[in-house]
Amino acid sequence: MSELTIWTLDWAPEGPRGLVRDLRLRWACEEAGLPYAVRTVPFDDRATNHLSRQPFGQVPFLDDGDLKIFESGAGLLHLARKSDRLMPRDPAAEAETLQWTIAALNSIEMVTVPWWFLSISGAADNALTGWMEQRLGHLEQVLAEREWLAAGRFTVADLLMADVLRVPLVRAFGDRPATEAYVARATARPAFSKAHADQMRLFEAADEERAGAGPA
Repeated sequence: MSELTIWTLDWAPEGPRGLVRDLRLRWACEEAGLPYAVRTVPFDDRATNHLSRQPFGQVPFLDDGDLKIFESGAGLLHLARKSDRLMPRDPAAEAETLQWTIAALNSIEMVTVPWWFLSISGAADNALTGWMEQRLGHLEQVLAEREWLAAGRFTVADLLMADVLRVPLVRAFGDRPATEAYVARATARPAFSKAHADQMRLFEAADEERAGAGPA
């Protein structure tokens, strides 16, 4: 039995389904061939019902035996250390992979998430658009020259970057053919397809449970 347990919500509305970040950890485990279990915390009262495990009331968080980790980026790096399919062991390739993993979180997602939030909130003038256009433009130039970001192959850096970029509003932003081809390559991988389908099945099953628990 696996000691790896990925924790997520027991249900999510249709909008975020397929994007809840436990998918990142599922995808990593599938790529690396690491057996894992999935457990859940209730969607209702989610902001406060698991603060002892995640101090910001978010998911996912990860158990590896007695080791407890929160934040999807930290969980990904922990899983990557378990498999050279995700993190090369050569020092130079490892450093390249690590820098692009951090870039996905700090240079790209730090911009795309607040931009996306302002966009869906109906802000008339999204002041972050120019900043995001600049960052994604720089990344487009990088991706036009390589298939994967680091080590000449798929790594955890690509897993994370592609997950950041595949958010529908972000993916549709501007004319970025190299980025679109990159996201398509990454999300065509069997490990992503399985992780995505498994998350969707979890939430769809929860729909049925909620419907059954509703008033007659």
